[in-house]
Amino acid sequence: MRNRVLLWLALAGALLAGQALVPTLAQTVAQNAGPVTSLRGEIAVDETGPASATVGQAKPTAGFGRAYRQQPPLIPHRVDGYQVNKDFNKCLSCHAWPQNAQFNAPKVSETHYATRDGEPTDEVSRARWFCTQCHVPQADAEPLVPNAFKNAREVGGAFK
Repeated sequence: MRNRVLLWLALAGALLAGQALVPTLAQTVAQNAGPVTSLRGEIAVDETGPASATVGQAKPTAGFGRAYRQQPPLIPHRVDGYQVNKDFNKCLSCHAWPQNAQFNAPKVSETHYATRDGEPTDEVSRARWFCTQCHVPQADAEPLVPNAFKNAREVGGAFK
């Protein structure tokens, strides 16, 4: 019986000693790891970097080209401050039918006026409600990283 008690006390002591070492080991690893290097530069993860410079909005004369056949159209204007939440979508003020003719804006695709099951509706489906999940504005800025992407036409293929 006494041996069991001693064994349990030894195990408890080992556990307590191990727990005391964990914070020390974590500190040592963190000190030796150095700063995280990323596109933001050598800035600690919990710090904020300097604000990026404001860039101009890219404004094509005839809309943006598409890199692949089913690519959602790109947004050719600023959308800063547009309210899009579960109750209101500012984009639809101009792009929903029939207002789009009044504002000379492209109409929302018919595919957006259908439920997930393909049933037609009179309003934009809630599944397609948050425009910027697929459609993105384009900035007139230099790329942050090199990009050698070529679409199907550029590599001699065809859109299928």
